[in-house]
Amino acid sequence: MNHTTQQVQQLNPYAIALCATGRWIASRHWVPATGGNFSIRTAEHSALVTASGKDKGELSPHDLLPVSWAEGELVCAGQPSAETALHARLYQLDDSIKAVLHTHSVQATVFSRLIPTEQHTFTGYEMQKAIRGQLSHDQPCPLIIFENTQDMPALAAQVATNWSQVKGASALLVRGHGLYVWGQNLDEAKRHLEAWEFLIHCELERIRLTGSL
Repeated sequence: MNHTTQQVQQLNPYAIALCATGRWIASRHWVPATGGNFSIRTAEHSALVTASGKDKGELSPHDLLPVSWAEGELVCAGQPSAETALHARLYQLDDSIKAVLHTHSVQATVFSRLIPTEQHTFTGYEMQKAIRGQLSHDQPCPLIIFENTQDMPALAAQVATNWSQVKGASALLVRGHGLYVWGQNLDEAKRHLEAWEFLIHCELERIRLTGSL
């Protein structure tokens, strides 16, 4: 990264806000061992994304890389997170998405391996209303679970194919890997993340106490 790019990112309010959110996420122990990645849209076809291998608890603007996807080609100077292709695909699927957050929490990872189906529907939780479009605890709130793969373009293609099922939750889960959430701004993405982590944790406790999926 050249000095000019780094200086611009350090002054960029998008970068400052994303780093603050990333450090908050790390304080919740949802991104251990440099895991997870975050991005924020800066223009129609571009975003800032966390560089690979960075401790999210110490995230600063110089740890963010500019990435663009104009005309379908993903371009980034530096080594972004491996999941950058999925972030870019989410932005392409919905112009209203302005931030994407990906975590590796214990509860989401364990939950994704306990649930044998490709979808789990949450209902009865007041916290569902923290998710955009959820108006009542009685409204079914499905979360789609994708199989893990190291082929991010392939996973991005699967998400695109199933977008009509995925978009209403503003989230998706990758089995044995972690949770992706997004929002129409960074604050909404953060709210969606906290809500989904809460809901998943509740379901894990329900399963543990009742022995029923």
